[in-house]
Amino acid sequence: MPVRTLPATEVLHRLGEFDAVIDARSEDEHALDHVPGALNWPSLNNAERILIGTMYKQVDAFEAKKRGAALAARNIAAHIEREVLDKPKGWKPLVYCWRGGNRSGALATILGAIGFQVTLIEGGYKAWRAALVNDLSAQAQRLHYRVVCGPTGSGKTRLLHALAAEGAQVLDLEGLARHRSSVLGHIPGVEQPSQKRFDSLVWEALQAFDPARPVFVESESKKVGNLRVPDALIDAMRASPCIDLRLPDEERVALLMEDYDFFVKDSEHFCRRLEALTELRGKAVVGEWIEKVRAGRTKEVVLDLLRQHYDPTYAASIERNFALHAQALPCSLGSGSDQSMRVAARSLLSPAGSQPLPDES
Repeated sequence: MPVRTLPATEVLHRLGEFDAVIDARSEDEHALDHVPGALNWPSLNNAERILIGTMYKQVDAFEAKKRGAALAARNIAAHIEREVLDKPKGWKPLVYCWRGGNRSGALATILGAIGFQVTLIEGGYKAWRAALVNDLSAQAQRLHYRVVCGPTGSGKTRLLHALAAEGAQVLDLEGLARHRSSVLGHIPGVEQPSQKRFDSLVWEALQAFDPARPVFVESESKKVGNLRVPDALIDAMRASPCIDLRLPDEERVALLMEDYDFFVKDSEHFCRRLEALTELRGKAVVGEWIEKVRAGRTKEVVLDLLRQHYDPTYAASIERNFALHAQALPCSLGSGSDQSMRVAARSLLSPAGSQPLPDES
């Protein structure tokens, strides 16, 4: 059966039509970013890709192509034996590689010869990436948002999770970025995705949302860790209605001690992270904080961080960047418990959700 090609701009809106999306690039290329839901069937694996690339540049292009064809043929045969033998004749895969060239072309040709309805992304991942970046702006602008604001430790992420559990549309940028969005926000042992992968995850979330319903999102800055939030999305967020979430200071400290328990378990790691604040807070202040942590007085340090560093910084940023924050819907809770967050979420989603929430404090 002939293999057809589709422009990446068209594939963006037709992903649901395919029974499988197959990425013929190497494992490392796939890990960096890929089309949502793509399976990785490398025509050349990491080591083979380096080998053939080196041979192409340093030995002879024709010899490299022969060697590459032999390797790709073996790999494609293994993929077919492992993944394809149980597929019905009507199976419709979408296939791509870096630029829609030899790697995806070889796989698509064989699958098409078997009789499957194969589609190639014209221009491969490179074209897909360009189309996605262009579409991100449109996806961000077609939605309307309600921005959960509140100082550090007020439970914004917990409220988002409670809203999602109640059926709300939630965009959890920190979850997608695998970072808690502050100088102390790196999660030990967890690497952030690449910028390309983050963009893809944001696009995938946005395009799935219903524009008739609000999308709840946290009041992030332009960067979450090392990753940049798409400009069109941050602009839309900053022009949106806000919810002002508040907790008593002692509850904020308790919540942070629970959410950042790795700092409690590894005080020296906490101390190393505190050193990153030396330029902003001064050597004497940071040195005192480190001494307190080593003396087991971490709660005092957390409270100092909130009052001296995070709260003033956050208040200035919110006032400067979120145009409607002065008219924010108040949401003052007495605790950061799951039950408290569930009550708040249900209130926000109720028909009266545009009215101030009861003050539980």
